[in-house]
Amino acid sequence: MTDIGKLFIFLGLLMLLVGGAILLLARLGFRGLPGDIQYQGQHVRFYFPIVTCIVISLALTAILWLWNWWARK
Repeated sequence: MTDIGKLFIFLGLLMLLVGGAILLLARLGFRGLPGDIQYQGQHVRFYFPIVTCIVISLALTAILWLWNWWARK
């Protein structure tokens, strides 16, 4: 049962860090990467951050790969 508690604490801290980073980037003027799809019509606004999703996916894949490689040693 204590392992689940530690996991929740870790996930909470991780969410806190990610949320803080998002707020900081928004204050610095980050609105996405070039290549993100953005459409604004008269009554419709659509935004799909495809390039941002790809970059985040690559970064998380690299981090998890390194974590797995380090854990095997």
